[in-house]
Amino acid sequence: MKTLMMKKLLLVILLLTGSTLAHAQREEARQRIESAKIAYITEHVSLTPEQAEKFWPIYNELNQKRRENYIEFAQKRKAYDPETATEEETQTLLQMGMQVKEKQFEIEKEYNKRLQAVLDLKQMLALQDAERDFKKMLFERLEKRRNSHGGKTPKDSK
Repeated sequence: MKTLMMKKLLLVILLLTGSTLAHAQREEARQRIESAKIAYITEHVSLTPEQAEKFWPIYNELNQKRRENYIEFAQKRKAYDPETATEEETQTLLQMGMQVKEKQFEIEKEYNKRLQAVLDLKQMLALQDAERDFKKMLFERLEKRRNSHGGKTPKDSK
């Protein structure tokens, strides 16, 4: 009886440890991506140290607003099942998607004005290009990693 309890306790500890390690690895990977993005944008936008000091707080706030705007929709979209959804649920999800896009546009307009107080117009265009190019590079690397693991991400193969 005691050994069965010990085995269960050990299993719980292993599961918790594994979960904590996986979370730590994801967080570490997210940090590495974020650091690479900062370096990439800084270089491609040619930020001066003075500009960078003003730019990064605004840009980080912009990204936070972008994420917040999208999270609720992404959760509902993930939970959406076309096989069981009613017409009304589908219509609601479509409307919510449009509202997210409209709000995204408003967020972009607001922060575009704020960023123009720090960057010149050529740097603003370079920022758009850098964001697009970094995202493309990230997706290409993820695809390459998937292909090198037989169609699975490293997370899937564990």
